[in-house]
Amino acid sequence: MSEFPDRETILQALDRVIDPRSGQGLSTAGLVRGLAIGPGRAGFMLEVAAADAALYAPVRSAAEAALKGLPGITEARVVLTAEAGGKAARRGASLSPEAVKQGRPAPVPAGRPDHVRRVIAVASGKGGVGKSTVAVNLACAFARLGLNAGLLDADVYGPSAPLMLGLSGSPEYGEDKKIVPLEAFGVRAMSIGLLVNAEQAMIWRGPMASQAITQMLTGARWGTADAPLDMLVVDLPPGTGDVQLTLVQKTRLDGVVVVSTPQEAALADARRAVTMFGKTGTPVLGLIENMSYFTAPGTDEPIPIFGRGGARTEAQRLDIPFLGEIPIDMALREACDAGRPLVAEAPDSATGRAFLEIAERLSRADA
Repeated sequence: MSEFPDRETILQALDRVIDPRSGQGLSTAGLVRGLAIGPGRAGFMLEVAAADAALYAPVRSAAEAALKGLPGITEARVVLTAEAGGKAARRGASLSPEAVKQGRPAPVPAGRPDHVRRVIAVASGKGGVGKSTVAVNLACAFARLGLNAGLLDADVYGPSAPLMLGLSGSPEYGEDKKIVPLEAFGVRAMSIGLLVNAEQAMIWRGPMASQAITQMLTGARWGTADAPLDMLVVDLPPGTGDVQLTLVQKTRLDGVVVVSTPQEAALADARRAVTMFGKTGTPVLGLIENMSYFTAPGTDEPIPIFGRGGARTEAQRLDIPFLGEIPIDMALREACDAGRPLVAEAPDSATGRAFLEIAERLSRADA
């Protein structure tokens, strides 16, 4: 028997909380979005019109109380997300894909998380190029360099940081009502994968995913006044969609690193990512070529399985820095699967040194 309530029981409990607009229960009114259930915890997105944000603040509290009142639920999180109503309001409130296409300037970012000195995003134009592997190992490399480092896993549809860092369990709230990130290998980490069941699919629309990331970014205690975070690495989902646009709109980024493999199919998408960030006024710190080559056992001869040098050539063409090559390394794959990043376990290996060299370049860039 399950130790925590099933979906139907939770929805029934939430239906006892009344929507002030319709007079119906929250579930019947269709206000329970992206319900996430895990051992001892449950949460969902409460999406309302911007004008109703204050009206629904007590509803959020009542919904959290209803969840905590269920047997087996010790932690409840209801994220109140307020979307501006009307096309005109949306045009003024955010940077739409159409605005990017036409080259319109991005809105001025609101700022950065409290007590965080620098925020660097790691992006890719397409999936499967090893972006998350690079992001996790870069965060660990910053920690190895003596920096206070953090990692926000913003890939809500495919969170992999908990696996790669060997993290489990759910973050807790501090006395300041902020989420306290978990820590591994000197890196403070937050991920949607720490808040929901690892096997649960996040069936969220773009604005809901963006709001969840904003909550983790600004609602977490990344640093303190006495011990600020030196470097926060944000692992973005692949592509150039809502999450990326929300991040550059609401957060003052120090720059973005784009990851690609050497072949043209990946470089074409990396090119689009560089263009998107350029049009939104986000500094592109450089391009990393992942899976650059494979070292033949016994001979140490580099074998360019996917080609080699494509990212370096592309960086020159785009007039952005080329940050370095990461080889195809079985030890890197094994370390990620085991939850012990290679940079932390074998910093003196060829691959470990490659990550550390890139981290050193980034730590010096516009510092």
